[in-house]
Amino acid sequence: MTSLLEKILEETGKVVVGKRDVIETIVATVVAGGHVLLEGVPGVAKTLIAKAVASSLGLEFKRIQFVPDLLPSDVTGGMIWREGRFELFRGPVFTEILLADEINRAPPKTQAALLQAMQEREVTIMGTTYKLPPLFTVIATMNPVEYEGVYPLSEAQIDRFMAKVVVGYPTVEETVKIIDIQREIERWPVKPVTGREELLRARRQLWDVHVNDNIKAYAALIVEATRRDPRVLLGGSPRAAIAMIQLARAYALLEGRDYVLPDDIKKMAHPALDHRIILKPEARLAGATPSQVVNSALETVEPP
Repeated sequence: MTSLLEKILEETGKVVVGKRDVIETIVATVVAGGHVLLEGVPGVAKTLIAKAVASSLGLEFKRIQFVPDLLPSDVTGGMIWREGRFELFRGPVFTEILLADEINRAPPKTQAALLQAMQEREVTIMGTTYKLPPLFTVIATMNPVEYEGVYPLSEAQIDRFMAKVVVGYPTVEETVKIIDIQREIERWPVKPVTGREELLRARRQLWDVHVNDNIKAYAALIVEATRRDPRVLLGGSPRAAIAMIQLARAYALLEGRDYVLPDDIKKMAHPALDHRIILKPEARLAGATPSQVVNSALETVEPP
């Protein structure tokens, strides 16, 4: 699996400059069977990264541009009358990699159209339930600085994402390289380096990656430390601990190991926890961030 991760990084590197940690986390999330939220200001290649990863994985890719007038049926599909009978119209959710672009621009009822799909990999249309592909993965993007014309994601919606990754600005050197490869990006040289069968096999192998009791306790103590932080209104839940373990398992597998190290937990702590922590109003006014809370937890809890 190590060579596979390097192949993916090499292939996505044809159009994405830097962002190794972002791509590693997205691939680990796909292998772990979760969904990922990409947060960043416009123009930092969130959409490009999602498309490049989907192309390198050899999976079907569809995109929904979330806007205020988007309806739930625009996501899931519905029944249409044709030649004297109702037929199922499959929405863009029937795919393997779904890019939910600017997910917080659609109203809550449209955001909620993804809840069942993300949790159970199925959708219900007019009382009938339809299965989604087993590798169905949502990669959603969100702009953290816009406050007008947006609808904040509910705690239930946020919790459906196994991981959240912040996509930051590139360095000066990376920006120069981005300018240099614009023509190459338009040609889209990214090719599949794997496929659904290998990825499904990786998901099955995930459960063979050993996590000893000390590592489990380490993850649980980190989550507990976020709940005890005086700045926190709502800390990490058991689902956060599970997400951390599963992401660490996937990363270990991609690194070619069949066991999880404390460093794997540290690496995946922020993606698994940051978006699940809700700060007290006074802590937010004082400039505290969920990332600082996780850093404090990692400093407080001794690794095994």
